[in-house]
Amino acid sequence: MAPALIAPTQSVVLYDSGEELGEKDISLWQTAEKKKPIAYEPGRTVVQSHDKIDEHEDLRPFFPNLHWDPLVEVPYHDKGIHGDPQFRNLLASATDVVDYNPKIGTEIHGVNLAKLTDAQKNDLARLISVRGVVFFRDQTDLDIDAQRQLGAYFGKLHRHATTAVPRRAGLEDVHVVFTDSNAKDQRAVFSPTFLWHSDVTYEVQPPSYTSLKVIVGPPRGGGGDTLWSSQYGAYDLLSKPMQQYLEGLNALHSAHMQADGSRAAGRPVRRDPVVTEHPLVRTHPVTGWKSLFFNPGFVTGIVGIPKAESDTIIRYLNEITSTTQEIHVRYQWQKNDVAFWDNRICNHSASYGFTGHRRHAVRVAVQGERPVFDPAGKSQEEELNARFALPNVDKNGTRQSNYND
Repeated sequence: MAPALIAPTQSVVLYDSGEELGEKDISLWQTAEKKKPIAYEPGRTVVQSHDKIDEHEDLRPFFPNLHWDPLVEVPYHDKGIHGDPQFRNLLASATDVVDYNPKIGTEIHGVNLAKLTDAQKNDLARLISVRGVVFFRDQTDLDIDAQRQLGAYFGKLHRHATTAVPRRAGLEDVHVVFTDSNAKDQRAVFSPTFLWHSDVTYEVQPPSYTSLKVIVGPPRGGGGDTLWSSQYGAYDLLSKPMQQYLEGLNALHSAHMQADGSRAAGRPVRRDPVVTEHPLVRTHPVTGWKSLFFNPGFVTGIVGIPKAESDTIIRYLNEITSTTQEIHVRYQWQKNDVAFWDNRICNHSASYGFTGHRRHAVRVAVQGERPVFDPAGKSQEEELNARFALPNVDKNGTRQSNYND
């Protein structure tokens, strides 16, 4: 044994505690003393260099100067209807599954999204319909071709009229999210409530199942998280009279602001902007649950009521969507992670604060059904409370209560 590795034969006393250490304890203590210290600076993460050839060059953002015809209504059949209510096919290969909170968000480990059977895909659709958004870590096998193939199983892929598509030809149904390391932070440009949105709800058939994969991003703790908000949960926050009132109303969803912003930036608008009327409350075809169908990003007014009333309701629904923590989930991305959500029942929001880091992701969305309201639909909260023998929430805001943090 080398002299430096010879353990001392005598015992050592720790002066702070008076505790006597044996030979094994001394060896472990010496090893810890020689361990390289952790490099840590509060609020700062290491910035990755991108000077070398970009392995994702073909997925860099591109704005082709094309013009597409208006979207026409297409048949849609939700594959989640065929999923197992216990998700046994999907979870057969899982090593762990955990809910982020009772209302929204589930993370699954051990499932390879690139190798799902049709039965597992059906279970996945059903689970997303129930939980709103499901997260999968380190999906290295799910390249953009596999991501599109998985999306196409659920329905016709949506092509966005204004946002970036990949440079590689033939991927016009992929949306590219790209912020380079030298980009300016945009948090001063948008109010926090405005960033909450459900994708392209101005379409006649807004997207249903939507996947986003981060292929390059800030390291853990570097910012760039995404938040989702449950519209099942938003509906259940409302009083019975307010639920019944909103169930009889429709809202206008407009693409014009998004199109105007693209033109102002000198970018093409590939499909003429539209304004579409949708019900403020919709019923999900898989779960039968009612959800709010509202988002700050695209809803411009409520049909059939005075503007002052419409503006007041919109402000109220904005507040519910953006500030009710128990219907939110926040996801801290790592490279090759995938989020799969149901755009019909979730709003989501980007977050800033990752200046200096590159963030590159690709999204695939499926055209869903035209939103409909079914009066026979149910409340998610009331159904689950009955199933788990939980009391329903007392929505009387005038009762006495002591806040407990």
